[in-house]
Amino acid sequence: MRYFVAVAEELHFGRAATRLHMSQPPLSRAIKQLEADVGALLFARSPAGVTLTPVGTVLLEEARALLDHADRVRVRVSAAVGVATITVGILGDGTDPGVARLAGAYRRHHPGIDIRIRDTDLTDPTCGLRAGLVDVALTRAPFDETALTVRALRTDPVGVVLRADDPLARRDRLRLAELSDRRWFQFPQGTDPIWQSYWSGGRPREGPVVRAVQECLQAVLWNGTVGLAPLGHDLPAELAVVPLADMTPSRVVAVSNEGDSNPLIRSFIEIATAAYRR
Repeated sequence: MRYFVAVAEELHFGRAATRLHMSQPPLSRAIKQLEADVGALLFARSPAGVTLTPVGTVLLEEARALLDHADRVRVRVSAAVGVATITVGILGDGTDPGVARLAGAYRRHHPGIDIRIRDTDLTDPTCGLRAGLVDVALTRAPFDETALTVRALRTDPVGVVLRADDPLARRDRLRLAELSDRRWFQFPQGTDPIWQSYWSGGRPREGPVVRAVQECLQAVLWNGTVGLAPLGHDLPAELAVVPLADMTPSRVVAVSNEGDSNPLIRSFIEIATAAYRR
């Protein structure tokens, strides 16, 4: 199911294999076996990538729910056993150099700790922290910070993602008002309203609903939808990002539950602060 969700969110077997830290052939075999078990195709394949079939769309919702439940079970069992573990939720791009520096530094400081990573989509900026699925989250603000402790690690300027052949893509800088007549990607109903508002440029928008980074990029590529993204990330050649002059920078943050006294979590946040400032 984790393999299936990775392919469904990336909409590309190669990118999904990279995300899963495995080669593509065994991933393809696993998906074909899953399709055989289900008795239906889950993906429509093409040279450009893959798209979900109607059966795949149904399975994706169920698979996400199953994996969330499995994560809750693992957290509860580990707590009962007393194993020294820390579960980290990561939102978005796990290839950020700050993540790599943090991983190395944390392992040097705590070599005996079992560190578990939970990749999350864009619909929960706390990465499962409120649901008890993770101990600490590496994510982006703003969102509802009630009962949470938030430490700012870095700020990134934000731009608008456009198709490379869009006339606005030739501009050096844009303002939000210049995008008022465009369709934007948006997050599902129930997503944190502060988070939703920020990535919608501060006002309600119309456009396709997305959950993952690749779904955002595909919405731009296929439909000419526009959306916001931090600057500095590599994009396909068919896409471009133009800085926004009137957009508040995006904050990378480490988040834990308010009052959490776990020394491993406190240490994680301190090490993260140093790693992201380098």
